[in-house]
Amino acid sequence: MLFVQVCVGSSCHLKGSQDIVELLQKAVEEYHIDDDVVLSGSFCIGKCNRIGVTVQINDDVHVGVTRDNFREFFKKNILDEIKNEGK
Repeated sequence: MLFVQVCVGSSCHLKGSQDIVELLQKAVEEYHIDDDVVLSGSFCIGKCNRIGVTVQINDDVHVGVTRDNFREFFKKNILDEIKNEGK
């Protein structure tokens, strides 16, 4: 099970956290991994970045998530992790 928290604090909100939340919801649905991922919002994870949104997956914090790099981020940090958990 992956616990995915998207920062929705003021800085990340201005950088598109709502877009990232929507992309995550659609991707989780598209790949039918609803039972493997818990999505939630978090007010300020404390790792603000100049570009993009901060996303925490379990204990790992990822900064700079944008619409442009979302697919790569999702594959590497969510899909691949779910596959690795199943091994």
